[in-house]
Amino acid sequence: MNTAAAATVIRTQALIKTYKLGSETVRALRSVDFVVQRNEFVAIMGPSGSGKSTLMNLIGCLDTPTSGELWLNGLAVARLRDDDLAAIRNREIGFVFQTFNLLPRATALANVELPLLYAGVRGRERRVRAGEMLARVGLADRTGHRPAELSGGQRQRVAIARALVNRPALLLADEPTGNLDSQTGDEIMAVFEDLHRAGQTIVLVTHEPDIAAHAHRRIYLHDGVIARDERDGERNGERAVAHGGTG
Repeated sequence: MNTAAAATVIRTQALIKTYKLGSETVRALRSVDFVVQRNEFVAIMGPSGSGKSTLMNLIGCLDTPTSGELWLNGLAVARLRDDDLAAIRNREIGFVFQTFNLLPRATALANVELPLLYAGVRGRERRVRAGEMLARVGLADRTGHRPAELSGGQRQRVAIARALVNRPALLLADEPTGNLDSQTGDEIMAVFEDLHRAGQTIVLVTHEPDIAAHAHRRIYLHDGVIARDERDGERNGERAVAHGGTG
C-alpha cells in the first residue's frame, strides 16, 4: 500500500443516496466526493435535510449507498453484505451518540467491555483494556458505577471509552454534546481534542457552530452536496494542507 493510501481513513467517490418516499424519489446525497486523512478532526455540518445524517450512516457502515464508492481504511465497503459491514463497524469504527446508548444495569466497566466481548476478547484482557480506556477519559474511579449513578458528562465519557476500546481507525460522533449543558459540552469537546492530539481520527456530525469550531476542518452540506470544505489556516480562499494529513 502506498503512503497516500495508508494515510487515508475515508474516501468517497460520486457517493449518491436516494430514497423512495411514496411516489417521490428523495435525493439525500448527490455525488459527494471527499477524503479524510489519518489524524484529521472533521466536523460535518448542515441544516436539517442537508444530508449530514445520511452521510454519517454511510461512513459508519450503517447503510449502503445507491451508487458511488466508499473506502474505509483502504477497504471498499459500498457493496458489502450486512454481516460484513457489522464486522467492520466493530473493528474499524467507534461510535459516540447524543443519547449515550449505555446499558442501564451494567457498570461503566461492563459497558466499555461490550465491543471487546463481541470481538471475542477474553475476560481478563477485556477488563484490563476497558479499565485503561476509562482511565484515559478520566473515570478510573467510576468503573463500578452504573449509568444512573453518573452525571451526563460522565456517561458520555463512558460512551467515548467504549467507542475507543477496540482501537478503531475512526471515531464517529453524532451530536455528542446535544444532551449536555454548555459547560459539560465544552469538557467533552476537550476530551475529543485530547484524543485528536494523541492521533485519533475523528468525524463529528453537528449543527452547532461552536461545537464544530473545535474541529480543524469543517465540511458544510446543503441539499445533498458539499457547499464548503474549510480547514483551519486557510488564507485568501486557498485550502491549507489537511491537519495530520501525512500520517
